[in-house]
Amino acid sequence: MNIEEFSIPASACMEALIRNEIDHVVTVPDWVQLSLHDALMKNTHGIKNINCCSENQTLTVAAGLTIGGKRPLVMMQNQGLYNCINTLRAVCLDAHIPVVLMVGQFGREYENMSEEPQKSGRSMVYIMEPVLDALGIAHMRLDKTSDLQKIDEAYALAQANCSAVVLLVSGPMAWR
Repeated sequence: MNIEEFSIPASACMEALIRNEIDHVVTVPDWVQLSLHDALMKNTHGIKNINCCSENQTLTVAAGLTIGGKRPLVMMQNQGLYNCINTLRAVCLDAHIPVVLMVGQFGREYENMSEEPQKSGRSMVYIMEPVLDALGIAHMRLDKTSDLQKIDEAYALAQANCSAVVLLVSGPMAWR
């Protein structure tokens, strides 16, 4: 297995964010998307970066931005998503505010990258999709560069359903 095929370049992801007219990234930084966080911090693209204290705060800030007519993206890791499920329910399922999240699958084993996440030996990885399914939250995987078009799909789906869509980032993003 070539690990690079499961490593999306931060520059390609940045291009997808710009193409989707993302104006804010609201985040509790995570290791899986560290290279993208670095690119966002350089602020050469006009996307405002908002670092939050908790994942719950990322969702409420993103909701406020959305209500205010902005187009935010929430970034966090899988453990953080588990932490903020109640806020996710309140903001996206009950209040019907469309929010797109990119969630790094921290703990995903390299040898598992070509397999289904449910075959992971780590609970935070293998229960993520079943939890999202149980909540009725749409999700898609960002496994390789060609998957970046799913960002476009996620925003369209979030708007159509007035709910959350989670993009699961399988492997650490590349520093190119």
